[in-house]
Amino acid sequence: MNFTETAWEIFNKSIADYHLADNVDAPLKNPYSGNSLEQLLYAKNWIDTVQWHLEDIIRDENIDPTEALQLKRTIDSSNQKRTDLVEFIDGWFLEKYKLVTPESDARINTETPAWAIDRLSILALKVYHMRLEAQRESASEEHRNTCRAKLDVLLEQQKDLTQAIEYLLFDIENGKIKMKVYKQMKMYNDETLNPILYQKSEK
Repeated sequence: MNFTETAWEIFNKSIADYHLADNVDAPLKNPYSGNSLEQLLYAKNWIDTVQWHLEDIIRDENIDPTEALQLKRTIDSSNQKRTDLVEFIDGWFLEKYKLVTPESDARINTETPAWAIDRLSILALKVYHMRLEAQRESASEEHRNTCRAKLDVLLEQQKDLTQAIEYLLFDIENGKIKMKVYKQMKMYNDETLNPILYQKSEK
């Protein structure tokens, strides 16, 4: 089993485990130990799965404004955790390939391995939920047919994305692509960088 097959299997396990309780407040019970890549991938998808459902909840037109504000802050916090974990996964790959000497004409890819894996994790959620819609008995046949067509596209995206990730890792391992990581440096959660936050402290 190659890397992307393993990642896809872990993502789907995380999604299935979440839906046992189907509760955004359910505690994470990671079945993988230590700082293994499997443990990181499971935790990454769990964050994505919880956030997927938080985004559903906050779109309820009848939601209480106070609850919506709290949810928005929870989503912001989740986004930060997601970013931190993606960067941690990139750190894992940096360590893995630290002894690789890039070729003199090695390219730099538009995204790092972990950000490509982030896309694969979200894609696993799209496939899961689109498949549910394609099979939903309470929906119209037209709706199910539309969702089946969309599911076919998502599965094609899975095939293309997994192949692209495998090529990326192969080229990094063989020195054809230079792995270079930049921190996201998000500003809106930083009290020293968000003017709305630091102007309050200056008054």
